[in-house]
Amino acid sequence: MLCELCGKEVDQTVRVRIEGTVLSVGPECEKFGVRVDPVPTAPAASGWANRPTGAPATRVGATGRRMEERDLYTEIGELELAPDWPKRVRVAREGLGWTPEDLGKKLNEKKSVVLKIESGGLNPPDALVRKLERLLKTRLRADPNAPA
Repeated sequence: MLCELCGKEVDQTVRVRIEGTVLSVGPECEKFGVRVDPVPTAPAASGWANRPTGAPATRVGATGRRMEERDLYTEIGELELAPDWPKRVRVAREGLGWTPEDLGKKLNEKKSVVLKIESGGLNPPDALVRKLERLLKTRLRADPNAPA
């Protein structure tokens, strides 16, 4: 097994909370966090009366949603950039009659970033891809499992 904090190969991992994030770490890195119990198999009933003594209260965000653990590796890779995504950006921008400067201002990016994106020299982060798709009204991502 790998320690999620330092990356070392370890025989056994322990789940600890480090700055609000639960990680599986080796014995050497356990000192950097607080040990947490394994993930419960069934959701516990809400309310203070059902909470075991000494158990931490479930944190509720500002929106009232319960904060729950997410496995980011399952969320990654659902959609990848299409093979011709730089061309799609340039064609859509030109179709709207925008210059690279105009698109850069709308994206809150520099002209050079737009030019690098259009040349394929920069793989944009997911947030920027979503902005581009919304502004240009075009799809830049494709399902990697779909037939070409």
